[in-house]
Amino acid sequence: MIQNSSTEELGLMTLNPTEASVRLATVQISVWSFLYINSLMLFTFFSKQAFRGDTRYILFAHTLLSDSVFLLLTDLVVLLTYFYVLLPVGFCILLCIAMEIVTNTTPLTITAMCLERYVAICMPLRHAEISTTGRTIAAIVIISALCSINPFMDAFILIAMAPPDYFSKLTFCHYEIMILLKWQRFLRAILNQVVFGIIAIIIIFCYAKIMLAAKAASGENKQSMSKGRRTLLLHALQLVLCMFEMWCPYIEEMVLENNLQIYLTIRFFNFMAFTIISRALSPLIYGLRDQKFFLAMIYYTSCKMNHISAEM
Repeated sequence: MIQNSSTEELGLMTLNPTEASVRLATVQISVWSFLYINSLMLFTFFSKQAFRGDTRYILFAHTLLSDSVFLLLTDLVVLLTYFYVLLPVGFCILLCIAMEIVTNTTPLTITAMCLERYVAICMPLRHAEISTTGRTIAAIVIISALCSINPFMDAFILIAMAPPDYFSKLTFCHYEIMILLKWQRFLRAILNQVVFGIIAIIIIFCYAKIMLAAKAASGENKQSMSKGRRTLLLHALQLVLCMFEMWCPYIEEMVLENNLQIYLTIRFFNFMAFTIISRALSPLIYGLRDQKFFLAMIYYTSCKMNHISAEM
């Protein structure tokens, strides 16, 4: 959301105070609404043993947890920026590393969920063998490790290249404080495109296979495959929104050269559409569309509320 300290300072001074307050209120309402929904779904997941042993629900819960951490950290950065709180670079680096890891976790986990649906629909006899709880946990560990490589590499390069007094300087928290060299920015852009290309190929492959299986199926199997196809399309939409977030800084940088007011408007739109709302699709895709999970969530939520009412 933040390009650099000088740009952020100029933006805060240019933006109308009333408009800034409205935008902050919009962000807070959106973030905490999604966090509340995510917390209900996580509570449902941990309350029912059947969900904790199912691969797709484990991956779903991992996505919810990652998105919730991401929303909390993002909201912290928004509040620090709005109230013009500058922090030491050393502290911001830790915050940026954590945000980068959870940001990259969501697309990879969603891709794993797409592959799980492909196995369940196209290879039903091997699904139980392939999609075990142990392998799912291993996949989550691998995803976390892959997502940690880039930010830790940037941190090591920064420690090696930056002067000691750099880490004590006060700044807004944004990932660009970790990128001092131009080739790092170029490499980061290339890696993002490569990851997007790989994910797109996997999604297209899974969708094509499910389409072919749906044409050959009949009755209940055809209905189940149609539902899986729609789920995959929603996953593809969410992945596009998440990946488009990586392109937003380059678009905003071009707009900034021409008009600051348009830049601020576009940046806010990008932040809401591709940073906040893209994280809200996970509850929609699984939590609300999945009848089994939705009914369980209603049951456990109502039981919890009745228990609290009885205590009061």
